[in-house]
Amino acid sequence: MNQSSPPEEPSTELLDDVAGAVGAEVTLLGRLPGGANGGAVRVQLAGSTDAVLKAVPRAHPGHLDETLRAQRVVEHMRGRGYPTPAWLGAGATATHVWHLTDFVDAAPAAELTPSLVEQLMEIVELQAGQGSEPYDHWSYAWRAATGVEPAVAGPEFSETPEQARLRRSIARLSGYSDAVSTLVERLRLACADVPAPREAPDMVHADLSTPGNVLVRDGAVVAVVDIGNAGSGTRAIDLTTLVWYSFQDPLLDDVRRRLWTKVLDLVGGEGAAVLTAAHVLHMLEVPVREGRRDGVPGVVERGHRALDELRALRSSRAWR
Repeated sequence: MNQSSPPEEPSTELLDDVAGAVGAEVTLLGRLPGGANGGAVRVQLAGSTDAVLKAVPRAHPGHLDETLRAQRVVEHMRGRGYPTPAWLGAGATATHVWHLTDFVDAAPAAELTPSLVEQLMEIVELQAGQGSEPYDHWSYAWRAATGVEPAVAGPEFSETPEQARLRRSIARLSGYSDAVSTLVERLRLACADVPAPREAPDMVHADLSTPGNVLVRDGAVVAVVDIGNAGSGTRAIDLTTLVWYSFQDPLLDDVRRRLWTKVLDLVGGEGAAVLTAAHVLHMLEVPVREGRRDGVPGVVERGHRALDELRALRSSRAWR
């Protein structure tokens, strides 16, 4: 498989398109750290402050509509105190879709700490009941975890082209190696016979990863970025992401138990199994797709550990 390519610098055509949309000349200042999925660059708007431009190749006809959906989510959540930068504009050329946001003078979190996890848990609580766009990450996670096809799941389920691509890629994981096949089978069994989830009312960031998407200053979270995939569902999805990253440091073992407890309180044992399985499958899909063989064993080990911890917690409490 091909290795992922480094992000491209914005073309003159793209910068001109941004300038036309915001009504100011745009000067490229340099690439920002992080931004594995397309990258972000710092730009200066004539007569104004610095901003952040992110552009990705146009993947399908509805790509711009999805970006405009994310812009609406940002506007909705900022009105409720959610710490994500304001969007200054969004648009598309024939080849790329872009959005421009306020520049936040802060650095990507180098690593998770107990303090950062506590802060992020409070931020995730701001998402409760704030689902404002019909883009359901909860039902998609169930399909990814169980392997149920949309046609079988029913007409009430829909998915974006990116979700469809990921689901098809996940379906091929078992053929990668015996170790991956064993983990995939265990993940599927953990979700066997779990019914489709009901509609959930929360806003979902869907990519609450570190270090790239959490900006900090003096130990405090000042912004959550890369919100382009945001939608609706249960905020337990974002808490499950934090569970995954908390395995990187033994100092986070105690706070991870709090994360697990919150997930279980929100969606129960079966729901937690579905969200855990979906997240592990997505973490497996990335190194397999990108041909990074050295990255697969660590994901496999962590996937089994996550399942073991969840099973132990479900056995110790009355979570089904």
